[in-house]
Amino acid sequence: MNIPVSELLVRFLERLGVKCIFGIPGSHILPVYDALYDSSIRTVLAKHEQGAAFMAGGHARVSGGVGACITTAGPGATNLVTAIASAYADHLPVLALTGEAPTYIFGKGGLQESSGEGGSIDQVALFAGITRYHKLIERTDYLATVLNQAAKHLLSKTPGPVVLSIPYNIQKERVDAALLDDIAFSRANGECGLAPNAIERSVALIRAAERPLIVAGYGCIRAGAQERLRRISQRLNIPVTSSLKAKGAIDERSALALGSLGVTSGGHALRYLEQEADLMLVLGASFNERTSYVWDKQLLAGKRIIQVDNSAQQLEKVFRADLTVHGDLGAYLTALDAALDAQQVPAKAPVDVAGFIRQAQAEFDETGQTIFDARFAPVRAFYAWLERRFPDGIVLFDDNIVFAQNFYRVSSQDRFYPNTGISALGHAIPAAIGAGCAVRQPLFALIGDGGFHMCAMELMTAVNYQVPLNVVLFNNSTMGLIRKNQHHLYQGRFIDCDFSNPDYALLARAFGIHHVRVEREADLAKLEALDFYQGINLIELMIERDAYPNYSSRR
Repeated sequence: MNIPVSELLVRFLERLGVKCIFGIPGSHILPVYDALYDSSIRTVLAKHEQGAAFMAGGHARVSGGVGACITTAGPGATNLVTAIASAYADHLPVLALTGEAPTYIFGKGGLQESSGEGGSIDQVALFAGITRYHKLIERTDYLATVLNQAAKHLLSKTPGPVVLSIPYNIQKERVDAALLDDIAFSRANGECGLAPNAIERSVALIRAAERPLIVAGYGCIRAGAQERLRRISQRLNIPVTSSLKAKGAIDERSALALGSLGVTSGGHALRYLEQEADLMLVLGASFNERTSYVWDKQLLAGKRIIQVDNSAQQLEKVFRADLTVHGDLGAYLTALDAALDAQQVPAKAPVDVAGFIRQAQAEFDETGQTIFDARFAPVRAFYAWLERRFPDGIVLFDDNIVFAQNFYRVSSQDRFYPNTGISALGHAIPAAIGAGCAVRQPLFALIGDGGFHMCAMELMTAVNYQVPLNVVLFNNSTMGLIRKNQHHLYQGRFIDCDFSNPDYALLARAFGIHHVRVEREADLAKLEALDFYQGINLIELMIERDAYPNYSSRR
């Protein structure tokens, strides 16, 4: 049976498991939109194409499936760039469908043409460096090959964004619907094989160590290895610290959790690493700038190191290791767990992690090394309230990561998504909206006022589609990190960091959502009146403009 390409593309989305697609229509993509009219796929009209792609990324994160967005040609496609780059950095399976001018006007200066011909922008080249796969589909005779490649990259073990640009006239051509039968829609299940002696050598190093420490990276979460990680940690009394992105790889409220490691952390894990650990078991952590303390060569000096990753590119990228293991983390931890049992490796001496943290914090307070002073007490109290209020877990998308990194202990019931990747401001709200189309847990977007200004109108997307959402807005009327750096590194020569804010109570009223302003700890009682499960709420948390976290990013 012959059907239009536009309908075939929608069927392709359905076969990929896409339940929701975010975007903004335009003339050059209307045939696909028309085909979506009769589809089971829910369409969500965003306020900006960047927001649509962030929504697709948020949806992919929480659903575990493919996120999808759709735009027209020209500015519709170019507006995707930052969010697609973010998906690329975070290995998110995001499919972007973009329209294009008809092929018969390529090179003639057609409206919003981006074919690269005749002086028009080259849309394919634009996305070349930020996608796993991209294609301008100028003919239908290779359409099956293109869609097969797209599916392969979206469903792989290490996925990434795919951009397909379809000229208007190609969308209207007819093709055989059976074409989809030649496309592999099953997820790749191949795993990196472990070297024959990898487990034996790991066991030997662990057995010889007195104070091993596990550094859990996001690879543990991606591999679904949290339970194995917890089991090994508890069985052998091994404390666990995590990278920022891996908060929650082990329940941070458990007895062996040291919190996260990194420049913007409180320093407890770093103190333990420096003073106590003799073996580092690095699991799926890339040791980026934050985690490596700006690639401090002394960080792991004198330690034995086991590094495990499913990407050979990550192995010894920053530090030399005594043992590197290229393989699937889930398979590695399963095999290691079995070998530790079989060889009856004894547990290490018990570690009082809570006592260590208390002592380290007391020293930090005494020497002025604590990262937050008393002016941040309401922020600290808010996160403590959040832990108490939602014992069954929440979903957090976090633009303003320094607070949650230090104040919020991510439990095994929570899902925490910090704005890592390319760290694009304005990510949290649209990403959370995308997630809200897939989950029913209480959903929070944590964002500073600078980032809020970049995506504020997407709140109306939540309103239009009644997506429950709780936005926590940190209001200090400045670009906080920039002002902090200009204070510490540029002698207080403040330029283009401060701004005036609107009256957020009135703004929330205009959006038709609820608003609470928190200026002091006592104001947290007002939050109990909010419906966090079905409502859309704006929680404004006030911070002094000149209150700076005490850490150095060296920038």
